[in-house]
Amino acid sequence: MLEKSDEQNAYWCIVSGSDVWSFDGGIPFGTADDFSIPVLDSIQIGTYQNSPVFWVSASSLDWSPECVSLRTFLTMDTELFHIISKAVQYGHMVESQRFCSACGGRNHFNHSQYAMQCQDCRMMHYPRINSCIIVAVRNGDKILLAQHPRHKTGMYTVIAGFVEVGETLEECVTREIYEETGIKVSNIRYQASQPWAFPSNIMTGFLADYASGEIKPDYSELSDAKWFGVDELPDLAPVGTIARTLIEQTLTAIRNGV
Repeated sequence: MLEKSDEQNAYWCIVSGSDVWSFDGGIPFGTADDFSIPVLDSIQIGTYQNSPVFWVSASSLDWSPECVSLRTFLTMDTELFHIISKAVQYGHMVESQRFCSACGGRNHFNHSQYAMQCQDCRMMHYPRINSCIIVAVRNGDKILLAQHPRHKTGMYTVIAGFVEVGETLEECVTREIYEETGIKVSNIRYQASQPWAFPSNIMTGFLADYASGEIKPDYSELSDAKWFGVDELPDLAPVGTIARTLIEQTLTAIRNGV
């Protein structure tokens, strides 16, 4: 851990809720003095390109930064995006875990553990990370894509959902696809994962093959769901998301006849 200094060049993640201060299309790099940041209120959460990265709550500033959605940073270098996501998740932890779930005492941030600690019973409360699956389903030369009511642009993406208690990731894949679309899948295989700080999730990505059934969208969850060929694709999830990565993997396999 480098010693904090007002003159030290660093990256600064200024967080307000799930939003981050964007400076010249990225996050600010320079000294605390350059940006009027209270260095004593900053917490180092990583290193990027041999420079420290600090998390600072926007509430600590005596000025109001213009923050943008974390999604704005999806296309930047993955390593830095993950560190920014970590800042957002720590910010969420501080806001959502203010009181001890065991005794009701007031929690305070423990700088050595990066967790919230109760001032009364001393219990440590670490960041809550919600486990989710996300899966691209292939049916011959087509891919299953769905549209969600929250996507106002009409974007289509792959199926995702939260893992339930007592459930394996593969069981969650099977259940979520069946509940949302009415089809069954086979050959479920892990591909990759992505921290998803909206507000504090980990997305575990899979590919799967169609097994049986007709698409019957659950309209309480989806606006639409259908099979798409490679030459009839709708507006897709943005580059930088694990959803887009799974879509591109599937489309490449279809094009190559694999």
